[in-house]
Amino acid sequence: MLRRPVEYGQYTAISYTEKLAIDGIAPSIGSVGDAFDNALMETINGLYKAECIRTTVFHDGAFKTLADVEYATAGWIDWYNHRRLHGSLGMVAPAEFEATYYAALDREPLPA
Repeated sequence: MLRRPVEYGQYTAISYTEKLAIDGIAPSIGSVGDAFDNALMETINGLYKAECIRTTVFHDGAFKTLADVEYATAGWIDWYNHRRLHGSLGMVAPAEFEATYYAALDREPLPA
């Protein structure tokens, strides 16, 4: 008798949803068929391909090994987070903006 393979994805989704509920976190998942679920990831993938993979800014020449891709990717991520100027952040790099934000927070003194 042939049996269907077990669909583990549905159990993972149920466990994930239950864990979010326990922690009081609202999932960022849209309804079936909308474009919001993957919009951020698709944007990052597009930027990664355009800025890292399809240029030679973060690597020299064609990729020959997986290590070449990993090295270029690490360089792109470092640039993306630490040196890329972001228009919606006042033309400062994300890391600089974050550091300034946290430095400006009014922190309560730690108990002695």
